[in-house]
Amino acid sequence: MSDILNERVRADFQRARFKSFINQAFALISGKKNNLLSYDEIKETLKIGGPIYRGVKTVSVNQIIGSLNRYHEFDKAFLPKGDELATRWQKVDRAFYEDIHLPPVVLYKVSDVYFVVDGHHRVSVAREQGQEFIEAEVRECSTRINLTAGITPEDLEILGAKINFLERTSIDKIRPDANIYLNIPDGFDRMLEHIAVHRYFMGLDLQRDISEEEAIASWYDTVYMPIIKVIRQSDVLKDFPNKSESDLYLWVLDHQHYLAEAFDQPLLPPKEAAKKFIKTKGKKKTKK
Repeated sequence: MSDILNERVRADFQRARFKSFINQAFALISGKKNNLLSYDEIKETLKIGGPIYRGVKTVSVNQIIGSLNRYHEFDKAFLPKGDELATRWQKVDRAFYEDIHLPPVVLYKVSDVYFVVDGHHRVSVAREQGQEFIEAEVRECSTRINLTAGITPEDLEILGAKINFLERTSIDKIRPDANIYLNIPDGFDRMLEHIAVHRYFMGLDLQRDISEEEAIASWYDTVYMPIIKVIRQSDVLKDFPNKSESDLYLWVLDHQHYLAEAFDQPLLPPKEAAKKFIKTKGKKKTKK
């Protein structure tokens, strides 16, 4: 029986390694990264706080997306990338077959996702064996943005820009319902420019100094949201499946300035600019 089990766990590891090889080959062809996410990189980019101990909990294995210090040893599916992991991996796999209760893994929780501090082989075996949940000792780290299991290394640049935007504007405190999400790398820098310009013209119109908080609130209420409301009412987002309403906001402003410069016209009010942009897009779609 022992020989049969030894052969089974060896076969499990070889199967996991082959899957990892296929994932690596696909990553090379596609140009996409295949590593687990690094907690330290996430912490630095997103300025994460904590961690605070939350006790032992049952965690969805699919929500575990990264590692504190072993992110190079497993791929993003938590498959082992090297044969040097075989001994420990197979011991954990054997415990699975023998129904031996192992200690909880140790995880850092960031928003809705988790990073392994201790227990990488246990998480790897659990995923390979089709386990949906795992027992974990959880320490939670605070963050100002939402993270989901779909996050990729390529997303970090934009998420880092969003954190900078939130720290510069505190829009999430000034307008708690604000949900600005961009796919455009320089989008948040452009929004900061919009706010600065809006603050300048507010000062001219009102003939007084305008605080940053007042300018941010006014920009959100009188520039950003009127455009977003038109976008939502028009249902135009269905024609742009890979874009967010905040992406379209930037396109509307680009279109507004293009018309003003090309035809020497005054800038349209935000709501009118949004309607004109959507009307123009609708005409182009009809011609196709």
